[in-house]
Amino acid sequence: MIQNPILKGFCPDPSIVRAGEDYYIATSTFEWWPGVRLFHSKDLKHWEQIKSPLRRKSQLDMMGNPPSCGIWAPCLSYDGEKFYLVYTDVKNKNGRFYNTHNFVVTTRDIQNGEWSEPTYLNSVGFDPSLFHDADGKKYLVNMLFKFKGITVQEVDPETFAPIGERKLVYGGSGLRCTEGPHMYHVGDWYYVIVAEGGTGYEHCVTMARAKTVWGPFETMPDNPVLTSDRDNPWELQKCGHADIVDTPDGEWYMVHLCSRPEIQEGGAKKWCPLGRETAIQKMVWCEDGWLRLKAGDRFAKVETEELSFSEHGVNDEENGFHDDFKDDELAVRYSSPRNDYAEFADVKARPGFVRIRGQEYMNSNHRVSLLAVRQKHHCCLAETYMEFEPESYLQMAGICYMYDSRNFFILGKTANDNGDPVLCLWKCDNGQESDEIQPIPVPRGEGIALRVQVCENGFIARFFYRIGEGEWQKVGGDYTTEMLSDEYCRGFTGAHFGMYAHDLERMEKCADFRYFNVNV
Repeated sequence: MIQNPILKGFCPDPSIVRAGEDYYIATSTFEWWPGVRLFHSKDLKHWEQIKSPLRRKSQLDMMGNPPSCGIWAPCLSYDGEKFYLVYTDVKNKNGRFYNTHNFVVTTRDIQNGEWSEPTYLNSVGFDPSLFHDADGKKYLVNMLFKFKGITVQEVDPETFAPIGERKLVYGGSGLRCTEGPHMYHVGDWYYVIVAEGGTGYEHCVTMARAKTVWGPFETMPDNPVLTSDRDNPWELQKCGHADIVDTPDGEWYMVHLCSRPEIQEGGAKKWCPLGRETAIQKMVWCEDGWLRLKAGDRFAKVETEELSFSEHGVNDEENGFHDDFKDDELAVRYSSPRNDYAEFADVKARPGFVRIRGQEYMNSNHRVSLLAVRQKHHCCLAETYMEFEPESYLQMAGICYMYDSRNFFILGKTANDNGDPVLCLWKCDNGQESDEIQPIPVPRGEGIALRVQVCENGFIARFFYRIGEGEWQKVGGDYTTEMLSDEYCRGFTGAHFGMYAHDLERMEKCADFRYFNVNV
């Protein structure tokens, strides 16, 4: 059996494609660089993260993007020769209209090749997809702002210039917030799958069909195709935003967004610091021509049937993360907010370390030096060892446990007004900052190990440090992880652990980190 979720921690809005016997999933990254996460599998069970497609500023410039803006709901597709990635760069998500700009890039080699420069498509809404019909024609499928429905527009297969008029083909099933459309041509029917219900606990997947790409599309009678059992909060929740794929043997699977909330107070209170994740379900086409869960009903399952064979390989998504910086490049799992981490993180300057150059403070939406990995398990322990000699209270480096630029903890080394090194624990709660401890004097010229432990079923975070081979010392109190959840932050991402530095003197002071581990 395949255990869900298959992509743990902050991997929402999955789009899946098969090329021969290889499967690929693309997920949203929002304000995190590089843009769009890509994963590869041979059997739909074991997944390995590969290089992201949007790694150049000419493809993606998120400078100043607010939290939970940036890359929304990419669509990955393949026409037998090229891979196509359609993505939205969201510049704001407030006001009468969002500013959402849609682009497409291509490559012939998804694992090792470079992706093209982007071609602008439109800005009429978010979550667009590209549909390749069997006759070679290509269509851009959009949702319209204010959830006014799904449109289809034929585009030139080379330039993506529009051909003819854009047509509204589906208004939704009535469950509100129709978004995330994907189109398919299966047998005699054209099918459209959409996300509805909003991206919270009422999220779901609905389906409609028509005899032509232009509609009119009729809604599946017993929609939704998939949703969550909200009466059982310990099951997968927020299930929606899906894509489907067939196997070489004619089997069908659906990948979809989900969440695993932490539950308190008898299930009345729940929050999701792991963000929105990706799950998979075995599907079947029924005699009436509609797609349904093979396991029955419409509730997403924590496990589903696997293929008749399995690679039995190591699942990159199940392992803890251990990095001693002995490679010439940083691991693909790292992300940084808005900017390319190559601009501030260097693994070649000092062998066996990563050197991070401090820039702006963590609350900035511009140049922040944070090299982070997403939290994938409710209970885990993040740890690093750092060498850093601050000369000013405007310089700091350490370990960060954060959700976005308004919600974070930093356990770090800085200097007091006399220039002496001290350890501080800072908290930012919806933009309101506080010192959680009195500064702790630490020796000059010695490295320091820093640790964040998330325990008690994921509800509590604790912070620790040690000098040399001494005992671990607890810093501050017990802190609720609710502060780093989707519900509290009203965001779309998830909690991260990272190595951090800032230098508000000249943006040049560096900290050296010898290892970074996240154990589960």
